[in-house]
Amino acid sequence: MISLKSAVAALALAASFVVPASAETTLTVHYPMPGFFKDVMDTISKKFMAENPDIKIQFASPSENYEQGVQTIMRQVGTAEAPDITFIALNRLRMVTERDVPVDLGPLMAKEGDPAKLGYSETLLKLAQVDGKQVGLAFAASTPILYYNADLVRRAGGDPDQPPKTWDEVIQLGAKIQALGDGISGIDFRWQSDDWMFSALLFGGGGHMLTPDMKTVAFDGPEGQKAFSILSRMVKEGGLPVLTKQAGEQAFVAGKIGMAFQTTGALRNTIKNVGESFELRTARLPLVDAEKGRLPTGGNAAVILTRDAEKQAAAWRFVKFATGPFGSATVVPGTGYVPTNELAATSPEYLGDFYAKNPLFQAALRQKDIMVPWFAFPGSNGVRITQAIVDNESRVVEQKATPEDALKDAASEVQRLLPRR
Repeated sequence: MISLKSAVAALALAASFVVPASAETTLTVHYPMPGFFKDVMDTISKKFMAENPDIKIQFASPSENYEQGVQTIMRQVGTAEAPDITFIALNRLRMVTERDVPVDLGPLMAKEGDPAKLGYSETLLKLAQVDGKQVGLAFAASTPILYYNADLVRRAGGDPDQPPKTWDEVIQLGAKIQALGDGISGIDFRWQSDDWMFSALLFGGGGHMLTPDMKTVAFDGPEGQKAFSILSRMVKEGGLPVLTKQAGEQAFVAGKIGMAFQTTGALRNTIKNVGESFELRTARLPLVDAEKGRLPTGGNAAVILTRDAEKQAAAWRFVKFATGPFGSATVVPGTGYVPTNELAATSPEYLGDFYAKNPLFQAALRQKDIMVPWFAFPGSNGVRITQAIVDNESRVVEQKATPEDALKDAASEVQRLLPRR
């Protein structure tokens, strides 16, 4: 008879030769703007791990905004601190690609077959391409929209059912709202943190940032002059106060600003913060040129950084999931961004009837046909270039420079910062 001690020893020896069915792979994921994305990321990661028990998702400390995010990644590349996956602003993809930071997703995508069957249209794929290279997959995509306080519009003699369709109408309505007094302002325009809203005015008039060869500033032409002029008129005529981005958002949800122009990605938070304080409405952003006008697509793309083969395979599974139907259907109602996966947009299981039941989300969807990529400046000075544009917008808003002088100075500074090649 075999003793108990011998049996236990035999079992232990046998167990030592058993190979686990699947070892757990841990992926570190970094993302920016936790105010927008924390709940979304938590939901997506929990669902993903439930369906992929062999992969664990852990999050690095999120960055406050896109600019801090990309600078953090650039510092960490090549070190043990670098995450396996990050989410990079669409206009910073060129910067990281020029330094060979992202993994080329082209070969991984090719193995999947037809991208359309996964919900990736050609338009959506191009948002995260640099010179034809698929460096990421769009995760969140947005255009700027008009948010407005229907109560203040009525008090000012306007019709909330007929929101302004031109910038002249915006400025005229802003002046009427400003005239209500009691600390009420007509307009808030989110110009402070990057060049996105300037792009909305520039592209909205059919303009371009640089010449096609990417060597020379092109935004100082008639379209750029019109953009800076509109910004100046918002201040002088439309009731645009000098506020920080945060202060402007707080004033709007407090009922002290009539119209706010910013990303549709802030919609869910705005709805929550407004509550029952006033009737919130949304509308398409006016175009400077109704025929030639386009709008920049903000947001970010999922980018794989790890070169480790095992982690890269796991990272690809997560990126597909995050940008797939479930991920996209989580992002849209949780933020206000437009869907970056066609299957999510059309399937009854996901967003099929969402827009009919949530009309405030329709404004951005109705602008999908005029979305173009957020311009990505070449070279290593992208952040400094953006800041040069913002600094000169600030001079206009603070009435420290004329639109003409500010635009001229912005163009000169940006030209100086472009790569010399």
